[in-house]
Amino acid sequence: MANRSPVLENGWRHPRLTPSLAEAYRSVPVKRGAWWKKALAFAGPGYLVAVGYMDPGNWATDLAGGAHFGYTLLTIILLSNLMAILLQGLAAKLGIVTGRDLAQACRDHYPKPVSFALWIICELAIAACDLAEVIGSAIALNLLFGIPLAWGIAITSLDVLIVLYMQHRGFRLLEALVVALIATIAGCFLFEILIARPEAGAVLRGFLPRASILKDPDQLYIAIGILGATVMPHNLYLHSSVVQTRSYEETPAGRREAVRFAFLDSTVALTFALFINAAILIVAAATFHRAGETGVAEIQDAYRLLTPLLGVTGASAVFAFALLASGQNSTLTGTLAGQIVMEGFLNIRIRPWLRRLITRSIAIVPAALTAIFFGEHGTAQLLIFSQVILSLQLSFAVFPLVAFTSDRLKMGEFVNAFWLKALSYVVAVAIAAFNAWLLVRIVAGWMGGA
Repeated sequence: MANRSPVLENGWRHPRLTPSLAEAYRSVPVKRGAWWKKALAFAGPGYLVAVGYMDPGNWATDLAGGAHFGYTLLTIILLSNLMAILLQGLAAKLGIVTGRDLAQACRDHYPKPVSFALWIICELAIAACDLAEVIGSAIALNLLFGIPLAWGIAITSLDVLIVLYMQHRGFRLLEALVVALIATIAGCFLFEILIARPEAGAVLRGFLPRASILKDPDQLYIAIGILGATVMPHNLYLHSSVVQTRSYEETPAGRREAVRFAFLDSTVALTFALFINAAILIVAAATFHRAGETGVAEIQDAYRLLTPLLGVTGASAVFAFALLASGQNSTLTGTLAGQIVMEGFLNIRIRPWLRRLITRSIAIVPAALTAIFFGEHGTAQLLIFSQVILSLQLSFAVFPLVAFTSDRLKMGEFVNAFWLKALSYVVAVAIAAFNAWLLVRIVAGWMGGA
């Protein structure tokens, strides 16, 4: 295996395992040369991660936030994105410096019962994310081609074939496809913003923090949903593994360079995610909130109202096409995340198609039953609820990540500086506090409705 420093060896209980995604490990060469050539060589993993920040689950929360409260919750999207940049940077550093992804690090550090519990929690998060992808893709197929939701859900289960084909053709090709789909989504929403003509001043004011978000329970509920839809737990596991596809020099200088370029890659990619998430909310605010349609919280309603309210033929179709691209993009990275989590926590290797089939089955069953018995409204509610589940599970990935990267024995000279450690724990505690408030509110709602 690769060279390891003695300091890092002392910080772990066991030698490094076979890397997750072994077929892609160190498969992308990093050649000597100008800095921009190295930046291009490291570009890619950040975009795989960014996909999770613009999946169909984000659409539901962003649409609801824009339609209900105008531009007010843009500040939450910005805050969530800044948190994401920080946490994904830590995940990339963990993978590059230690040669372990976050799942492998948890398996090494924690007792078996704790590690097993973290694996179950992460699998639930992936299933919740997969649920959003299934429903989002099915809704897009229904809107574009009139395919019934139940059939659309069945069709989305076949995307495993696309993933398997791309993995066998090379990791760079998979990254290129993801970037192309992100560019498609961005182009669609640039078109939507241009025809929606939002007020620039109101948009800028939306990025400023407001106390009303904390005071109004309805705003806070959607705000936490946006947080859960933006910062996804399985993305931290994914990023810590896919950065190891680069063949950087495993020396202190080589690792330092790799950390720097990986952070640049993820920051640029997440800036695209910020634009797309903000664009969804801005379009919803400029179209629905301005027209008094504040009750729009479902993707189907947004599709039906966009063309009539904007007066531009094709506005709804462009919206649905972007949704389809988003759903398919998310399934690609969801497959990789599922493989990394299972291999890292359990140290077992199963065929990717079987792993994908297991995850898809967990997501398809509730989605199909909801579509059959509760129709469009039920699937929309399930979509938002899946994001709340993700938010509640986020702390179980964030706290281990911050703890590992702040441990000098594990990270050596790459340990988080004091200010970074303090900031990371502030973010982790803030996420946990918001989620605790949300859980109390949900339980109180259930008890009140009983």
